[in-house]
Amino acid sequence: MKKLYRSTLNRKLTGLSGGIGDWLGVDPTIIRLVLIVSGVFSLGTTLLVYIIASLLVPKAPFEVLSPDSHFRFHV
Repeated sequence: MKKLYRSTLNRKLTGLSGGIGDWLGVDPTIIRLVLIVSGVFSLGTTLLVYIIASLLVPKAPFEVLSPDSHFRFHV
């Protein structure tokens, strides 16, 4: 079972979208767009959930990247 972590490499703010994207196997940009659209239509509720989740979801202890990337490990 795959565990949800905040990404330390694929991050714009807190790394939550990058972590969710990795967890679901989806491009994190799609997660970010869904969060933005949801934030507009939920009148800020999504922003509140995002902040709470960013506080509760732990940061990834390390990340292994694909072989074609420049870095192998990030600690």
